[in-house]
Amino acid sequence: MTELIPRQSLATRLRNNFLTGLVICAPIAITIWLTWTFIRWADSWVKPYIPARYNPESYLQFAIPGFGLLTALILITLVGFLGKNLIGRSIVEFGDGLFNRTPLVRTVHKSLKQIFETVLKDKGTSFNKAAMIEYPSPGLWAIVFVATDARGEIASKFKAMGKDMVACFLPPTPFPTAGFLVYVPREKLVPLDMSAEDAAKLIISVGLVTPPEKALQLIEGEEPQRKAKSKKKS
Repeated sequence: MTELIPRQSLATRLRNNFLTGLVICAPIAITIWLTWTFIRWADSWVKPYIPARYNPESYLQFAIPGFGLLTALILITLVGFLGKNLIGRSIVEFGDGLFNRTPLVRTVHKSLKQIFETVLKDKGTSFNKAAMIEYPSPGLWAIVFVATDARGEIASKFKAMGKDMVACFLPPTPFPTAGFLVYVPREKLVPLDMSAEDAAKLIISVGLVTPPEKALQLIEGEEPQRKAKSKKKS
């Protein structure tokens, strides 16, 4: 005899339909809201500095969302183009010198410039790898993003102690916008095969969103091949 599947009540079906609709609509609505908020924020910063004769909104009867953002992107690209030639570099150096001679301002300017230069120079290697470390105590594990090897005075201090340390960013859950800089011994890092994007999803979702099973199966299938290749090389 075949087992009869219990029929769901009307309230249960309505609840399931509502939850399914929420899963579909919520990400779309939040994405649109965040995008629209960012565009309006960029426009509010840029539009006041655009001369009226160059602003099409002065001739039209409606606002053009994103015009300020587009103008900012064009100006930044133009500045980058001019900064590569001799005259542009001279102007940039003059501006840097002016900022560096101004008290208080020079500290902020130097710090921000160093941060942007470091991030953009290492954009191909920084924060694109995820790993696990034992934190906050042995037996408990946390996910970190690998930034770079220890550098400068920090690296020399670690070298004097005979330690090979790696700078990592330890993000909190569920909002990884702020976190901790931790230096971890290289041998204590457990690298993850998942991408940094998948690791971020895992952190934001408090462990609910994990990498797709197909990706994990591919990784597990490639692991023996990797070990075989390493044995051949050795």
